[in-house]
Amino acid sequence: MRAGIGTDFHRFASGRMLVIGGVEIPHTKGLDGHSDADVLIHAICDALLGAAGLGDLGIHFPASDSQYKNISSLILLERVQKLLSSKRYQIENLDAMILAEEPLLAPHFDPMKKKISAVLKISPAQINLKATRTEGLGPIGQGEGIMAQAIALISIKSKS
Repeated sequence: MRAGIGTDFHRFASGRMLVIGGVEIPHTKGLDGHSDADVLIHAICDALLGAAGLGDLGIHFPASDSQYKNISSLILLERVQKLLSSKRYQIENLDAMILAEEPLLAPHFDPMKKKISAVLKISPAQINLKATRTEGLGPIGQGEGIMAQAIALISIKSKS
């Protein structure tokens, strides 16, 4: 068994869709970033890559590379899944926390789990999602952006 942690945060930006966990969430602003700025997917990617000892998202998908401009983070997650699979790793579980003052995210957890589990080829039951507010403290609490943290547990597939 191997464990990895991932963290990501993006500030809000006008004129963009808010995408978290691969789901478009109605909100007045989206998140600023080179890709779709999906903080949850980015944190999950980093947790998985970290667990496998394969660096981080920026190493594999640098913001300086124009092919990743506005790309869906679900595509990046799929590439991470394929990379792990090629190294014989299987995902045991994911646990993630999203820090945001707004919008309310819990109603979107089931669709997020369905999208993430489909890409990772695991059961939605292997994914736990949570959200909390920072009660007005710091940049997240002041509504300047959203942060996500994820922990991944992976194991090596036995040879068949």
